[in-house]
Amino acid sequence: MSIHSKFKEKLSETLKAVFPILAIVLILCFTITPIPPSILMTFLVGAVMLIVGMLFFNVGVELSMTPIGERTGSIITKSKNIFIVILITFIMGFVITISEPDLQVLAQQVPSIPNLTLILAVAIGVAVFLVLAVLRMLFSIPLSYLLVAFYVIVFGLTPFVSKDFLAIAFDSGGVTTGPMTVPFIMAFGIGISAIRSDRHAEDDSFGLVSMCSIGPILAVLILGMIYQPESAEHVSESIPVINDTVELGKLFLHELPEYMKEMALSILPIVFFFGVFQLISRDLNKRTLIKIGVGVVYTYVGLVLFLTGVNVGFMPAGNYLGQTIAGLPFAWIIVPIGMLIGYFIVQAEPAVFVLTKQVEEMTSGAISAKAMGASLSIGVSLSVGLAMIRVLTGISILYFLVPGYLVALVLTFFVPKIFTAIAFDSGGVASGPMTATFLLPFAMGACEALGGNIITDAFGIVAMVAMTPLITIQIMGLIFRIKERKLSKAVVPAVESIDTYDDMEIIEL
Repeated sequence: MSIHSKFKEKLSETLKAVFPILAIVLILCFTITPIPPSILMTFLVGAVMLIVGMLFFNVGVELSMTPIGERTGSIITKSKNIFIVILITFIMGFVITISEPDLQVLAQQVPSIPNLTLILAVAIGVAVFLVLAVLRMLFSIPLSYLLVAFYVIVFGLTPFVSKDFLAIAFDSGGVTTGPMTVPFIMAFGIGISAIRSDRHAEDDSFGLVSMCSIGPILAVLILGMIYQPESAEHVSESIPVINDTVELGKLFLHELPEYMKEMALSILPIVFFFGVFQLISRDLNKRTLIKIGVGVVYTYVGLVLFLTGVNVGFMPAGNYLGQTIAGLPFAWIIVPIGMLIGYFIVQAEPAVFVLTKQVEEMTSGAISAKAMGASLSIGVSLSVGLAMIRVLTGISILYFLVPGYLVALVLTFFVPKIFTAIAFDSGGVASGPMTATFLLPFAMGACEALGGNIITDAFGIVAMVAMTPLITIQIMGLIFRIKERKLSKAVVPAVESIDTYDDMEIIEL
């Protein structure tokens, strides 16, 4: 497929993903939640940047990040030296996590812990769990066993951590698996599994993101026990007031260089590792390398535009909408509105495109991108609805996370292995920048209007978004298994009944 055809295909997909959320926000703005024209204009400019950014990102990932990840994974495992595999995987996980922009944001939100301490701890957590994920694939260890063991440890630590800290700790699992690291890590897993010839290799090709999401949660919980952070008030950022179009342009242009720098630092480690491996193997021709280079540029441009658009344009709109809806006489309406927004907003997450396409390709269409997208939308819709109930009532996040993860972990023993890996990967994928820049400000604005505690009641929405897809996608796997068994039972009698006919009767039939 030519570059022009790819852009045309991705533009159609991007518009289908983004248009519903734009329509919902605009309908709300012109009906029950009036917002100032300056915020609306900022939102619309951000939406245009989001669409263009997603378009470039999706084309770029297909041209560069996917082949880079697959090549890196296969080259590392071909060394056959387990110590080299562990060392390189650890270094890669550590460096890529440190360069993740969302981690810098998380560090600023956590009270009482020095920023550098938290960043290093989370990076080590991701690196350790990336190594464990790779070893699991190489030695064919069932993912469900590891997930149960580590989540038991995670929830076992919660009584020893301040309640003001729990929501942020669980949010960190989704925040640190960002739009840059997720496509690379997923492709890295496919590259590792490609060298295995057994029938379970395909099942084990997913699951790296799910393991890497546990590392940050454990790291932040352990830091919370060491530093014992006290209750802290979160101060919401002021909503910018724009008087004219010149000020509007300056607002975006002021932030653009910052995201250019952040994304350059984020992409550089991945390109560096790939360059080193290419110098060692020298098995890609010049044309392929140029194609990958063009893809890296597209990915970079796409992420810069996307992140600038959603951070500058979507944050104020999300915060103001949350405040306005929660301030209505019928504040409960924020629950169904939140669910509607959640259903459509997940489709605009950059890494969701990558996950659904890779799942469809790896399973040869057995798990379609459409079915994956529907399961993710239902899961995120439920999670946002539950998060809004928390904002309205102040219920502890543990009352949702403990039973939610318990159901998800029990399901791992009843569904096909590939569905478990995909489900737990999807949790990190779904809780991306759209959640951090629109849904979290939406919850914070609502919480502020209701006079609640932002730290305990609004934070945690990322963790909720990361949890519910684990259940909905595994339920899809359960339905898949039931249908498969019914089909296999129906085939056997059909074959037996054919045997009762002679040749002439079969021809007549």
